Amino acid sequence: MESIEVVVGRIGKPHGIRGEVTVDVRTDEPERRYADGAVLHVEAPRGSAFSPRTLTVTRTRWHQGVLLASFAELPDRTAAESARGVVLRAVVPADETPEDPEEFYDHQLVGLAAYDVDGTPLGEVAGLVHGAQDLLRITTPDRREALVPFVAALVPEVDLAGGRVVIADRPGLVTPFPDDEDREQA
Repeated sequence: MESIEVVVGRIGKPHGIRGEVTVDVRTDEPERRYADGAVLHVEAPRGSAFSPRTLTVTRTRWHQGVLLASFAELPDRTAAESARGVVLRAVVPADETPEDPEEFYDHQLVGLAAYDVDGTPLGEVAGLVHGAQDLLRITTPDRREALVPFVAALVPEVDLAGGRVVIADRPGLVTPFPDDEDREQA
């Protein structure tokens, strides 16, 4: 069975002196991804001297709404500080889907055809941008790139079986403002 890596978090600042770190959680299933003994693959930030390729969860707890995690490879505050900014990835079977039917893995969305609510083709989902608000990166037929906030008001339908997403397009979101089209033609 094939597997893929999904981003499940990013290490923040150390907490205390025993190697515990804050985690910016990027999964709706933290109890599953950060279970004791889970091995997570790491991606160190550019220029980082952090060398482990995996981290093994030894303990997690919630503190004031923030996930605190201990890893076998981070025995003290110095090691925890060196891990700041490390992206954490879990290896999952390629056919696994999130427990919540309203959640999706990136690989499920990339390649889907994008249509507006009237059925007009807008392009294709080329990727996702993760941050405070997840964004769908849409490549239009004329090779422009548009970023669409991945919220129900703007993306009311995701049809994995049908291979499409529906976007409640507005001028300037995916299709250009009429003024922009006129300038491009001039």
